[in-house]
Amino acid sequence: METRRKHRKLVHENGYAAEVEIDLIFTDDGWSPYLSADDVRKLDKVRLALRRGDWSTASKLAKVYQLTPVSAA
Repeated sequence: METRRKHRKLVHENGYAAEVEIDLIFTDDGWSPYLSADDVRKLDKVRLALRRGDWSTASKLAKVYQLTPVSAA
């Protein structure tokens, strides 16, 4: 039996993070959970877009955030 569950994966590149929605696939075998090939390509596309600074492409596939360091003093 195969079931799918929505999951959000964070991708980090160059001071930015993208929240990408994917499906985790659960099966009865020992390799579960795993991703579909389409979701893997989506994660790679977002990662490469962030690396290039292509915010338009990244924003179409994910929610993009700029990471800001915070001092703990």
